[in-house]
Amino acid sequence: MLEIAGLEAGYGALKVLRGISLAVPKGKVVALLGSNGAGKTTAMKAIMGVVERFAGSIRLDGQQIEKLPPHAIVARGLALVPQGRELFPEMTVVENLELGGLVRGLAGAELATDMEAVFKRFPRLDERRTSRAGSLSGGEQQMLATGRALMSRPSVLLLDEPTTGLAPIIVQELVRIIRALNQGGQTILLVEQNVRMALSVADYVYVIRGGSIVMESEAAKLDGADAMFKAYLG
Repeated sequence: MLEIAGLEAGYGALKVLRGISLAVPKGKVVALLGSNGAGKTTAMKAIMGVVERFAGSIRLDGQQIEKLPPHAIVARGLALVPQGRELFPEMTVVENLELGGLVRGLAGAELATDMEAVFKRFPRLDERRTSRAGSLSGGEQQMLATGRALMSRPSVLLLDEPTTGLAPIIVQELVRIIRALNQGGQTILLVEQNVRMALSVADYVYVIRGGSIVMESEAAKLDGADAMFKAYLG
């Protein structure tokens, strides 16, 4: 379980997050929704220790991690699929996946076994093992970024705007993948602007606006056309 309480974070003198609190229960999909500039990506980066945290606590399975550096946070069991994917474009599909496993110390047979599991989940990547990451389509790159994160064996997978720039048919495939991961027991924190997509996969939803959580609800109780819900999303 991932628990964030009173988290404040930002960039230098700029405070972006203003004391947000949220919980991601084990085995659930939780969505963090909001308009551009609301603080969604900053929240993900703050959880991973990539941006400065001014106050608040972050607990993973009861253990505090907010003072740990990013590599130690990954080793504890968090993995981020960043907005923009941030792959190594000149490296092959296999090499990008290997990097994901190496951060958890995987090598030899363990690394090979986990990589084959990724290829089984993403058959298109299996077909393009030796292709450079920069030559892949947007959908394939998103699959590779997700596969790379899974190679670190995360207890909680963070997905930051995974549908950005993808065609509707690829978004549908991504929804299928997220559901399959969750059905396999993967806990997921999802940041999205595609409200319909998020509500279709999430168990619980938080809405962030101006760096603060302004609404939370079970996803099944929300209607994307609800006036108040839309107003909170800006």
